Amino acid sequence: MTDLPMPTIRRDVLTPDMLAASSCSTGLVAAPWTIDQQGPAYGPGASESDQIPVNAPVQGSIPEEYRKASDEELHERIASAKATLGDRVVVLGHFYQRDEIVQHADFLGDSFQLARAALTKQDAEYIVFCGVHFMAETADILSKPEQAVVLPNLAAGCSMADMADVAGVEDCWEQLGSVLGDLSTPDETGKMPVMPITYMNSSAALKAFVGRHGGVVCTSSNAEVVLEKAFEKAHRVLFFPDQHLGRNTGRAMGIPLEKMPMWKPNQPLGGYGNTADSLRDSKVILWHGFCSVHERFTVEQVEAARAAFPNVRVIAHPECPMEVIDAADEAGSTDYIQRAVKSAEPGTVFAIGTEITMVNRLAQQHPEHTIFCLDPVVCPCSTMYRIHPAYLAWVLEELVAGRVVNQISVPEDQARDAKLALDRMLEAAPRK
Repeated sequence: MTDLPMPTIRRDVLTPDMLAASSCSTGLVAAPWTIDQQGPAYGPGASESDQIPVNAPVQGSIPEEYRKASDEELHERIASAKATLGDRVVVLGHFYQRDEIVQHADFLGDSFQLARAALTKQDAEYIVFCGVHFMAETADILSKPEQAVVLPNLAAGCSMADMADVAGVEDCWEQLGSVLGDLSTPDETGKMPVMPITYMNSSAALKAFVGRHGGVVCTSSNAEVVLEKAFEKAHRVLFFPDQHLGRNTGRAMGIPLEKMPMWKPNQPLGGYGNTADSLRDSKVILWHGFCSVHERFTVEQVEAARAAFPNVRVIAHPECPMEVIDAADEAGSTDYIQRAVKSAEPGTVFAIGTEITMVNRLAQQHPEHTIFCLDPVVCPCSTMYRIHPAYLAWVLEELVAGRVVNQISVPEDQARDAKLALDRMLEAAPRK
């Protein structure tokens, strides 16, 4: 076994000293607006080396007063703007957001919970989404037409979501049709040849594709429920963009690996040695996509945690590679991880395989436990990290002044089809 340094047990936020000492990118200490000036880029962190589409959204410059403001001033300005707006605004925050953002969120949760939260504030004029682009698109689709959804930094995208685009998926669908027959017609058993399922981490355009073709959106919370329902209506599923969530969910349901071929876009039959017969024999066709945060976790890290703490409880997010899930004690969504920590007996030792910001926050909130991230190197989600308090203060004060900036608007025809897939997702409640 390779000897790996054990992570320091940290109960503080990501400070510049910490980032400089043990991070995957020295750029993490820089203010995000310096990254915005470089054009399309995911920014420092786990996705820094991922290829970004040339047409990815970019964030324009924000006024100097926000860039130069102290942390204390930004905190006060955000609180003041929220107080002025009152019930006219709701701020949604993902678990992976910085603590300086989370403290101002009206709702904190995973993507499934935040999708539901967007539906609970029907009277709010503005939904400020502190997350990434596909989450804000989802909020816009589910909200009322008169509500405005705002993303504080337009450059907060998702490299995994960008790994599947409409052109690639449509080409895949056409190729599958050439092998499986008419994909719009059930066979003699009443089942469809294949159903498309997209992870929440995908564009509105892909959600619309799925909605048009009778498919459904899933999250890491309800993926197994979604797959079970899909197999009642279809012989197999096309699962994108995250191969690991699809594979781990399929295996948990007893589907053998040989029934879950990979599909690489823009390759004949998806490459990987696929044949017409192997695709016909498949149950879950897995897109060649992944989360750069969760791909960092390894079996060696799990072994190092067990060597240091023999009684450690290892929990990995299902976006982690299969080998890591097998080595862990359990796997679950961000909400599952939160609940596991909260319900554990005092003195439990946790090694957690998910985004470092959330793990550090759990350690702060639960000093009765020993909690650390499996990855000894600090490497947050690049795009979640782009949401800085300066951007939140700016968009909120613009709303106070009657100006809506950074509004996310999904085209009406796209939103209509995507909502079909999202409504099906919301009907598939996760198991507790």
